[in-house]
Amino acid sequence: MGATVDAAGVNFAVFSAHADGMDLCLFSADGLRETARIALRERDGDIWHIRVDGLSAGQLYGFRVHGPYNPAQGQRFNANKLLIDPYAKAWSGRLIWTDEVLGYQAGSDAGDLSFDQRDSAFGVPKSVVVDDSAIAPMPAGPRRPLTDTVIYEAHVKGLTMRHPAVPDALRGTYGGMAHPAIIDHLVTLGVTAVELLPVQGFFDDKVLAAKSLRNYWGYHTLGFFTPAARYAVTNPRAEFRAMVTALHAAGIEVILDVVYNHTAEGDEIGPTLSFRGFDNQSYYRLKDGGRFYDNWSGTGNTLNLTHPMVLRMVTDSLRHWVTQFGIDGFRFDLAPILGRQSDSFAAEAGFFAALRQDPVLAGVKLIAEPWDIGPDGYQLGRFPHPFAEWNDQFRDGLRRFWRGDAGMSHDLAKRLLGSAERFDWGGRGATSSVNFITAHDGFTLQDLVSFTTKRNLANGEDNRDGHSDNHSDNLGVEGPSPDPRITAARAQRKRNLLATLLLSQGTPMLLAGDEMGHSQGGNNNAYAQDNDTTWIDWAKADTDLTAFVARLTALRRAHPVLRQRHFLHGRYRGREDVPDVLWHRADGSRPEAYDWHDPSFRCLCVELRGAAEGPILEDVIFAVFNAGPECALALPKSQSAWQLVLDTSRPTAAPSHEQTDLTAPANAVLVFTAAPEGALS
Repeated sequence: MGATVDAAGVNFAVFSAHADGMDLCLFSADGLRETARIALRERDGDIWHIRVDGLSAGQLYGFRVHGPYNPAQGQRFNANKLLIDPYAKAWSGRLIWTDEVLGYQAGSDAGDLSFDQRDSAFGVPKSVVVDDSAIAPMPAGPRRPLTDTVIYEAHVKGLTMRHPAVPDALRGTYGGMAHPAIIDHLVTLGVTAVELLPVQGFFDDKVLAAKSLRNYWGYHTLGFFTPAARYAVTNPRAEFRAMVTALHAAGIEVILDVVYNHTAEGDEIGPTLSFRGFDNQSYYRLKDGGRFYDNWSGTGNTLNLTHPMVLRMVTDSLRHWVTQFGIDGFRFDLAPILGRQSDSFAAEAGFFAALRQDPVLAGVKLIAEPWDIGPDGYQLGRFPHPFAEWNDQFRDGLRRFWRGDAGMSHDLAKRLLGSAERFDWGGRGATSSVNFITAHDGFTLQDLVSFTTKRNLANGEDNRDGHSDNHSDNLGVEGPSPDPRITAARAQRKRNLLATLLLSQGTPMLLAGDEMGHSQGGNNNAYAQDNDTTWIDWAKADTDLTAFVARLTALRRAHPVLRQRHFLHGRYRGREDVPDVLWHRADGSRPEAYDWHDPSFRCLCVELRGAAEGPILEDVIFAVFNAGPECALALPKSQSAWQLVLDTSRPTAAPSHEQTDLTAPANAVLVFTAAPEGALS
């Protein structure tokens, strides 16, 4: 599929089940002139193809597709509109938001039922012939198991745009992401994988362009095979490969946030740029006779993965990113859409089956965002192995526990052990739960402890967008405060949240900038803020907090008991004479049934052992999570001596040997390990 180069020319192959005819259009090197229009005469089933001798890599092209224009029946063919090849591996030029890119007449009383005869070629990016055979496949990256993974969700531009050590020409680019200053930070921080917000070819929404805003996050994809040119200096593909190579050399995997649930063509009043013009009925899920689109994504349309050729395109795209760019995994945006055979979600859906049997894709990390706005759209815990899933119940539970909400100790216990009630089925591991406190969508960590109300006015939607229930707490003053007591309380709250994240079973994910105190001024939906709101200000980085996060990741690496694959259920395993997990009250007693529902039970202690993974007898952790006032603390008798290795109320304190007359500080996390032999001598 797409454009394939050999020694004599280029073969072009595209899919359409309902077209009457197809033209290949060739363009001059600057993309301004259509130099040839060639009808595709060959058709094998629904694959239209033509071989053109004498062409080579770098040729600009597009398609015009002939067929009926009957939107009421789902048919929107319009040969006046130049179409981007769905398999294009590079684009040239940019989208110009002009009425000519619409298949209908803008302003017509008939709306999208009207027909526009104007040529759109001047406003549409041209596809570029790429010769993949001239490029060696990328070797596999570190491919760490999820038990050893710490994910760092980042935006290529946001992370690099304001770093003083990154040269101006590389800021905001793949090259900036590969700069030693960025990589050194990631290595020091202890993250093992970067999860990049969408970098596949996407467009700025028309409504944002009209407001002089940009689609910063990138969830408006149309080019499933091409790296976004806006993050490159000259050659997106080469620069992207170089970035991945540099990260791999540092032991860091690269995971892509991908959007296969919808495309940038939007609903019935959107532009005709590619899929709509090739075969609207096949590429999209239609309703009400075909004129309108299922809108389970909230962006106007839904890609039809129940069609075998659409499913093939998506899996071809995923394989392309693994083999040609060395990608180590994918995070699937609004993933329940991908698992809908009809209207209902199914764990055995064709898309999941296709990934699980694929020899290339079965070996990479697969992460689902387990919700959308379609029917029965919340599917946390229902994705099949080997999928991991973003766990919003972990996010909300931790936020509420540390905010001081009553009765949250019972929920915290579930989250600390990997949310087994959601994920412990079908042989799935505790690593199935991707635990996070914050992500790109929502408050940053700094804003979570500084604002109770979102401040999204800059988005131009009168503050109606974004979540209103954030389980946040300003700790006394809304927004920034010079009061040292409030500043100290906020710093302590952040350390508590981060410590709980890294001490929990599952796969932890950090949001880029949280380790430096990055604030978005209370904007919890900064999708359109391609500016200082979202660009991390390295000059103002909280280096103490960064060092604390690095200490947490080092603690997690040093203790396999904190990152077990098997779920812990308080069972006796192997040679251990105690269960794999024991819950304690601060006074050392075991919680009774009524304690778990007692609103005043705010100091939860847990003893973790490595027996679930085998006889790791020496690896024992005792952790204290106190969201209440200071209280006396009794250590378990299972060890003759304990060593205090972390106290969030004293983040720089050195490890110390503790035994008697202990207290758990108010609003703090403590971590004890088994003291080395001879520690008390």
